[in-house]
Amino acid sequence: MAPAVAARPGPILGGVEIPQVVAVDPDSPAGLAGVLVGDAIETINGERPRDVIQYQLLVDEREVSLEISRGGLARTVDVVKGEGEPLGVEVDSAVFDQVRTCDNHCSFCFIYQLPKGMRRSLYLKDDDYRLSFLYGNFTTLTRFTEADLERVVTEGLSPLYVSIHATDRRVRSELLRNRRGATSLRWLRALLDHGVEVHGQVVVCPGVNDGEVLADTLLGVLDRYPELASLAVVPLGVSDHSNEPDMRPHTRAEAEAVVDLVAEWQEVYLAALGRRLVHAADEYHLLAGRPFPAAETYGDFEMYEDGIGMARAFEREFTSPAAGPDGRDRGRPEGRTGGFFSWVDGAPAIGYRAPRLADGAEAASPAGAGGGGRSPVGILTGRYGAEVLAPLVESLGRPDVRLIPIDNRFFGGNIAVTGLLVGEDIARHLAGEPAGHRYLLPDVCLSGGRFLDGTGPEDLPHPVEIVPTDGAALRRAIDGESVGDSCAPAGGDGAGATPVTLTVKVAS
Repeated sequence: MAPAVAARPGPILGGVEIPQVVAVDPDSPAGLAGVLVGDAIETINGERPRDVIQYQLLVDEREVSLEISRGGLARTVDVVKGEGEPLGVEVDSAVFDQVRTCDNHCSFCFIYQLPKGMRRSLYLKDDDYRLSFLYGNFTTLTRFTEADLERVVTEGLSPLYVSIHATDRRVRSELLRNRRGATSLRWLRALLDHGVEVHGQVVVCPGVNDGEVLADTLLGVLDRYPELASLAVVPLGVSDHSNEPDMRPHTRAEAEAVVDLVAEWQEVYLAALGRRLVHAADEYHLLAGRPFPAAETYGDFEMYEDGIGMARAFEREFTSPAAGPDGRDRGRPEGRTGGFFSWVDGAPAIGYRAPRLADGAEAASPAGAGGGGRSPVGILTGRYGAEVLAPLVESLGRPDVRLIPIDNRFFGGNIAVTGLLVGEDIARHLAGEPAGHRYLLPDVCLSGGRFLDGTGPEDLPHPVEIVPTDGAALRRAIDGESVGDSCAPAGGDGAGATPVTLTVKVAS
């Protein structure tokens, strides 16, 4: 289902938001029983769910009685289905009571570095373990409670994703600017003791938690949290809008030191635990001018979406595109997909997990977009993506295929990942490019058909072909196969564009 998400917030009943139906599969039990888009679900079997996790448990029964509000009128819809069969409904929110917001004040938080005037939802800082489970968001556990632990364990809410940053109590408290930062990792120990799968993250701030502090953190993980499923070490991102004078980008020497330290500790972990456990983000290898580790060292690519192993996975897909008609490489490593909303019945694909394209976008052939499948091809990408793609494009021996690296002036600073490119910067670069060429744009730049600055592909000076962000899809797009969607501006020239490149999920 690809719902048109209803406007937020929804109706309120007893201080709790009522989930609204935004999509219904007409052939599902709910669709056949008469549930409609726009219905507000007040209770399920007499209970008012507080989030989509509880919702899923309630609708898992064979007989489901829904008290709904439709057009201001209350009615009951009784649904009979197979036990465990999906209800067939998608609702507008993952959390119905209230998102647990973050009460840390981290100097490195990227939300504090956003320009003014963006969508309000982008400024929301969550520290909610439920969103960690559902969408792979990282939580610091500073607002975690005994009741939360009980629910996680009894309902099997695993895996979770935890921002560690430092295992030294004083350093972690100072990093989070929250005295609970010194003690909240006790919940990490409790989660691991109860068999919960946890993936960790360390955002490294130069001069703060690098060097000896980072070494101490890696030692602390081995000593206290060896059951961690994985540990991602990612560099600090600093935009031009940061007001923190102590937060700065890494120097090349600092990046080299992190890469070397992580490599050393991988060997320690391998000897002690039988697995490498910790990995440095691809961005570190780019900053240090070092080659990426071999694909085999990343295991099952569990930290793919944290920018770890992306380059090697992309290379594998690009050079061996054993893909099916949907554009996905059949040999692609099965890394984490950011939580389990895909199987939690009713959970909406929102935020980082929102559909890349606007609802109703239609696929188009690149041959029709650029005047022929062999029209010159320009691949739009961020600066880091260009470094990853350059040797792959060169290996094609195609002078008609070129990279178009785009500087991110919207955020500025050291922000160079493709996923944070905005329409304003892409338009500036495209304005100087010739008409009639095909331009490839990676879908990772978009959420619901919009860039972060609120513009859309239709606002660009040339049409673009939007391509899934994987190597196989890019390879087929270069060869003129239809793998995505074509978006042309009003009065456009008929050219097309498609980009695919390295993206790194914003860490917090």
